[in-house]
Amino acid sequence: MKPHADPATTARKNKGQSLTQRERKLIATSAAIGAAPPENDELAFMHSIMCQVGLPRSKVATLEFERTCGSIGLYIRAGKLWDGKTFIQQPIPYGPMPRLIMAHLNTYALRYKSPEIDMGNSAREFLGRLGKEVGGGKRGTYTTLSKQIQALAACHITLGFTNNDRVFTYDGKPIKQFETWLCNNGSQIALWPGVVTFSDEYYQTLVNHAVPLDLRALKAISGSALAMDIYAMLADRLHRINGRPLMLRWRNLREQFGQEYSGANADKNFKKKLLPALKQALAVYPQAKVRQVRGGILMMASPPPIPFKSG
Repeated sequence: MKPHADPATTARKNKGQSLTQRERKLIATSAAIGAAPPENDELAFMHSIMCQVGLPRSKVATLEFERTCGSIGLYIRAGKLWDGKTFIQQPIPYGPMPRLIMAHLNTYALRYKSPEIDMGNSAREFLGRLGKEVGGGKRGTYTTLSKQIQALAACHITLGFTNNDRVFTYDGKPIKQFETWLCNNGSQIALWPGVVTFSDEYYQTLVNHAVPLDLRALKAISGSALAMDIYAMLADRLHRINGRPLMLRWRNLREQFGQEYSGANADKNFKKKLLPALKQALAVYPQAKVRQVRGGILMMASPPPIPFKSG
């Protein structure tokens, strides 16, 4: 795999098929990112731990989710929301939407140095900030936003990491307060919240462990939670590689990104999912020096997607 291979045209150019809207957007975004660094409103931030161990990518059947990678761990427990009469069980947040939501909330909190985040005047406005169009139906973007933001507001998250033989743990609800919340039946937002407030504990650990990302990149690959996770991991790790390149074998990658794959062909099956997502991530991270080698991928020291500030 070439580091800057075009993920959209590779699979289609020999078949005479036209590009999809998502593929055209990916190509255009790749060119824009290669031509100029992001402006201030094109910056996004993700917690460093969640760059290494992300939220589940598909729906979780249970009310708990756990993912570990080396000395880093993420544990999520689904919570309940009050609808005025009773507590309604919420699922574990999953998929691309909560990743975009958290990136936006993190960025606003850091930009304005406050745990209180302005959510805008409506769900339509908020979706616009995320680069999404409002869609109806059971699987529309509005419905997805409604369900996932409720799941995020209710869930309890534990983040753990070890550094120099010291163990650090954050344990709590990232979203402490979700005002003006009204639920008709536990699945619909009747009144859009004007303000979301992070817990003080989460806000402080975010301040100390935030990783800058290119929002243009996140929006362009937001159709794939796996591509978003790979992009965030590369953004966090590549610029910290010193000396020799770092080899990640398929088993290592599966343990980090695909723990749901098991059995005799687990690595092979996960590889089929990972490679297309990796191509998408590399398309929007043109500085990344990553290539496929026998047995896994080779990562070399690369500039971060957001250039370091001089001085």
